[in-house]
Amino acid sequence: MHPSRILHRRDFCGALLGGALAGSAVLAQAQAYPSKPIRILVPFTPGGSADLLARSIGTELGHSLSQPVVVENVPGAGGTIATDRAARSAADGYTLFMGHTGTLAVNPSLYPKLNLRPTHDFAPVAWVARVPNVLVVHPSVPARSLQELVALLKSKPGALSYGSGGNGSAAHITMEYLKLQTGTSALHIPYRGTAPSINDLLAGQVQMLFTGAPALLPFIKSGKMRALAVSSDKRLAALPDVPTVAQTGVPGTAGFEADQWYGLVAPAGTPPDIVARLNQQINASLSSQEVAKRMASEGAEPTPTTPQAFAQLIDKEVLRWTDVVKKAKVTVD
Repeated sequence: MHPSRILHRRDFCGALLGGALAGSAVLAQAQAYPSKPIRILVPFTPGGSADLLARSIGTELGHSLSQPVVVENVPGAGGTIATDRAARSAADGYTLFMGHTGTLAVNPSLYPKLNLRPTHDFAPVAWVARVPNVLVVHPSVPARSLQELVALLKSKPGALSYGSGGNGSAAHITMEYLKLQTGTSALHIPYRGTAPSINDLLAGQVQMLFTGAPALLPFIKSGKMRALAVSSDKRLAALPDVPTVAQTGVPGTAGFEADQWYGLVAPAGTPPDIVARLNQQINASLSSQEVAKRMASEGAEPTPTTPQAFAQLIDKEVLRWTDVVKKAKVTVD
């Protein structure tokens, strides 16, 4: 046999052996997983929905995997610091990232220098929950429905203001989306977090807010705020008399939906067997009575599904919010 053919055969056999050994190593790693604590990076300070959901899931996941799950809060720069750290972590299943609408769907267009491609830079693991937003106004605002509010905004362009947790926050983007769909104008007042924006709405310093239901429900029920619509595709059990935006019949709002969502991702390249196991355990956690109770207290709805379905959601949301950011000319400081 010609020497070159012998060499080619050796190279080919060596490649097969190398591939087999690499595959065996990955399989062994997945079978031994987890052998040490897992950490969940949260891009916000403790106490918010992302943090509470991460801790709820982490507790259940720790029990089912027989390893501690540590939640690490890494706030700053609209969540980009934690996002970058998570994406650069080892793809071994020991680092997870609690992403949400802002960090995984809005930030790619809001921070173009970040060069973030969510479903390329991460392996989607599990869609954890959705949190509906509620549009509220100060009691002094002479509008008792979304129809009346839209008419008011059109009659006085820019005269009313709305608060948010900051430029590019979910409350900011959701309100900009509503403005685009209804052809209205209002002044945006960004705050350093949701709590200050709520405080100023209560004081009448701003007139509107469109943010997550959990933080608003106590004030709505006490009459300190008036709820006009919810962002989900169905009414909230806690606010049965408040219609969805789409149900109001306001022109441009057919099919309107803008809930906040949360989900866990891992660095790209994480072994599929590990992703599948994490997805299975997280979905089981979402069905537990303890987690369901905690989520209900946060106004969150569990959303167990496959990693593939979660990836499709992220891709769809990136396109939707990129369009909103561009059309509304949203920028960050």
